[in-house]
Amino acid sequence: MKREKQLLKGNYAIAEAAIEAGCQSYFGYPITPQSEIGEYLSTKMPELGRAFVSSESEVAAINMLLGAGSTGVKAMTSSSSCAVALMQEGLSFIAGDEIPCVLVSVMRAGPGLGYIYPSQGDYFQATKGGGNGDYKLVTYAPASVQECIDLTYKCFYVSQKYRTPVCLLADGMLGQMMEPAVVGEYPYEEIDQSDWALSGAKDREPRYIASIERDQETLRQRVEKIFEKYNKILEKENVFEKYEIEGAKLVITAFGSIARIAKAAVKMARKNGLEVGLFRPVLLNPFPEKIVKEIAQKIDGFLDIELNCGQMLQDIKASIAGVANITVEFYGRPAGVMMTVEEIYKQIEITYKKMIEKKYGTACI
Repeated sequence: MKREKQLLKGNYAIAEAAIEAGCQSYFGYPITPQSEIGEYLSTKMPELGRAFVSSESEVAAINMLLGAGSTGVKAMTSSSSCAVALMQEGLSFIAGDEIPCVLVSVMRAGPGLGYIYPSQGDYFQATKGGGNGDYKLVTYAPASVQECIDLTYKCFYVSQKYRTPVCLLADGMLGQMMEPAVVGEYPYEEIDQSDWALSGAKDREPRYIASIERDQETLRQRVEKIFEKYNKILEKENVFEKYEIEGAKLVITAFGSIARIAKAAVKMARKNGLEVGLFRPVLLNPFPEKIVKEIAQKIDGFLDIELNCGQMLQDIKASIAGVANITVEFYGRPAGVMMTVEEIYKQIEITYKKMIEKKYGTACI
């Protein structure tokens, strides 16, 4: 059955998509700018006979998520920034236990308590992780309300298929803005978890899930197995956008909501004769280093645009190590101060001029 477009707020779109994806358990504690996710689900989940718990804290929520995920059901929590910081130990346990679950992180400005304004200051938090040990938090970043829906589906599928926590990393602008979008049917196959889930030991041998192994060699093998899964996710579940890359001399790199503003600036630059393109990683972690390096070998420079002081920038620079004579510039804003198309375009002009001077020794454009 064909679904019609609706005018949806980003937070409600994520909640609707979670329901459509088959989320059976939601645990959360309210914090702006994502509180509408839990508010919406508090009504819908009980109506559907599914579990909704308004937890006493974010620490409680992440540990409830661990417990529900260990039974093999689709489970989710949502939070923001300083509250996600409280979940880091639990996320480390979930990763080590190889438990599938979804975390929706709707970023706000920081550090510390910060403000409710949209920001991208939690890129490090989502992709580098604050929990202990060797693990990655698989992370997808939407740039529209429609992608909030589509990537919520993707997060549930990847988490179930690879038995890993997956993060949907949005920001306050995406969570609060409204756009036409379609909440379509869940497009992925259902994954059978019956061979490992703690679903009751009647008629089978007891099972256990633990992130620690007494034998050092067994623990080493488990961690290496987890990282093999990350490589498969990068190979098979990668999502990205290339815009006007072919023939570009300068490529803008950006993720999430700021990427759509940067894309408008790229269109302006193209109209004014500047050979500029855009690369937007949607899968932020594992980071698509190979694709960035391939792009770098065909262009003269990158301009990284972020709503922070340069976090994805570090992954861009690491990706192009060994590529000679390439300009890498950064333009960012912390503390939730949004950029305009015109401001980004001006920075494109400055970077383009600097890049040409470096290559040809002239300011001609």
